[in-house]
Amino acid sequence: MIILGNFLIILIAYLIIVSASGTLARFFLKFKLPLITGFLIVGIISGPYITGLLDNEAVKNLSFIKDISLAFIAFAAGAELRLKEFHGRFKTISWVTFGQLIIAFISSTFILFYIAEYIPFMDGMGKGSKFALSMLVATIFIASSPASAIAVINELRARGKYTQTAIGVTVVKDVLVIILFTICFAIAATFINGDTFKINTLFELIIGLIISVSFGLLIGRFLSFVLSFFINTKLKILFVILIGWFVFVLSHFITDYSELHWGFKLYLEPLLINIVASFYVVNYTKSRTEFLMLIEQNGMYIYVLFFTLAGASVALDVLQNYWLIALVLFVIRLFTIALGSSIGALSAGESGLFVKTAWMPYVTQAGVALGLVTIVASAYPVWGAAFETILIAVIVLNELFGPAIFKWSINKMGESHVKAEIPEFDGVREALIFGLESQSFALAKTLQEHGWLVTIATLRDEIRVEDYNGYQIVKIKNFSLETFRVLKASRMEAIIAMQTDIENRKICEIVYEHFGTRALIVRLNELSNVEEFRKLGALIVEPSTSIVNLLFHFAQSPVATSILLGLEEHKETIDIEVVNPEIKGLALRDLRLPGDILILSVKRGGNTVISHGYTRLRIGDVVTVVGSTESIEKVKLKFE
Repeated sequence: MIILGNFLIILIAYLIIVSASGTLARFFLKFKLPLITGFLIVGIISGPYITGLLDNEAVKNLSFIKDISLAFIAFAAGAELRLKEFHGRFKTISWVTFGQLIIAFISSTFILFYIAEYIPFMDGMGKGSKFALSMLVATIFIASSPASAIAVINELRARGKYTQTAIGVTVVKDVLVIILFTICFAIAATFINGDTFKINTLFELIIGLIISVSFGLLIGRFLSFVLSFFINTKLKILFVILIGWFVFVLSHFITDYSELHWGFKLYLEPLLINIVASFYVVNYTKSRTEFLMLIEQNGMYIYVLFFTLAGASVALDVLQNYWLIALVLFVIRLFTIALGSSIGALSAGESGLFVKTAWMPYVTQAGVALGLVTIVASAYPVWGAAFETILIAVIVLNELFGPAIFKWSINKMGESHVKAEIPEFDGVREALIFGLESQSFALAKTLQEHGWLVTIATLRDEIRVEDYNGYQIVKIKNFSLETFRVLKASRMEAIIAMQTDIENRKICEIVYEHFGTRALIVRLNELSNVEEFRKLGALIVEPSTSIVNLLFHFAQSPVATSILLGLEEHKETIDIEVVNPEIKGLALRDLRLPGDILILSVKRGGNTVISHGYTRLRIGDVVTVVGSTESIEKVKLKFE
């Protein structure tokens, strides 16, 4: 009872630390570092060598969290292996993977073997043990981080052959790394324990891999069965995590039981089983979409649990003595990964720039590498602490520098599609409307009545511009970047797309990447395309639902809706950007504004600020105000 009470206290304390870690780690985003790095550092600070919030005994008691997290991380890695998406880049993916698995692995093994006497956890071992352990470390070296790679790709909205190759190699390689690790782990166990290597060992290993893959397919079918039930989403993710953890528990049990009762060691690899299961679900079942959604929505919770605990496991007393060797191993890994990747890309016939940057997506390490380190450290407690600490230090260095290197390479290859900066307001409100029809004319007329300069762009070549008096009509041939520059899109406060959804998407992509226009508005045709436009920062108007929403707001708040729609005579609502340095830092309550002006909200950096009388304005704030037309002009003059 006392033991259970102590365990619950440790668990509650750890969950409090994890909650703080999730918040504190966001501080590292300011330095362009990933959240995972923040989790590790918070874990290190919470560990036994700095604050002591988690001592060594507590970290040991929480080891089950590592298995649960690794099960989920394996599911996440397998979920990224989608065969249809990699078909066009199969040749390059194969060669770069081969280059890392063969060239990087072999070169790392021999370099590590020849400097083994300088590596603390290898010093004093026999040659056979040194070579076997060098193979294990080399295997961990070639592991990458699918989760980190995906995070960088999503952040940059990267697309292209380089990006596709990067994610393909990362995921395929990690599956093969686990198989290679299983082989090397069995060989290392033979040499390190002082046994002679027998052909039976290799046979047992092959049987274990076959059973692991078969078991993975079975777990995949069971996952699909569980996901087919109409139950609460939270219950589903709980079942998924428990199934993954069950694989770890059962694998460890079978390995121990076989050695004790069957006379041989049947080693099942739980990471491989879960990756195969996940791969099966996303490629061969109808549960793919839901499974991917569950992985995406819950990944960050698992990462904060795992990486915070991994950070707390770092033995700083060992690290302070061996930081130099950790740095040397980091450089060795960079060299061998670069060598293998470049030779692989060259063999696939890629261009010079591709070859030079081929290694950059694979610097980052995280879940899989840490999982493999944990497995080795747990198996060999005598030197496991030094092994774990030094290699986690290498992984942390990779995590610190990897994302920045990958970002640079994507930009260098021209595959980044991030949002352009919002241009400064020049004092003139201009709008660009794509589409020539009754609604575009009605919109143009309303905007012009409120002082906007409006341009209507159309693909219709048969029209006569001179027939449309009072409107600025421009005929265009396509939606190219050059067309937008001719239309002076960089000056526009608002761009409205009223074409087909395919054409609207092209418009939104160009505006998003090259102009950063403050108000990008789309009239939607198909409701299924909503998510695509939201990712591009567009404000979406869907005709079939908009009228229902409008009638609802009229019923719920007729006065406010009338003002917002401009139906109240001499009243209007408008967004005004603060560009006047004279009011910078002033609180709203200190502004001399007309009596009929009401400030509804203040938007800063894309986020709405809870505004009150003491809210101080900053340059670039967008203030939403409601009032009479005459008073709003005075406010515009003050702010702009």
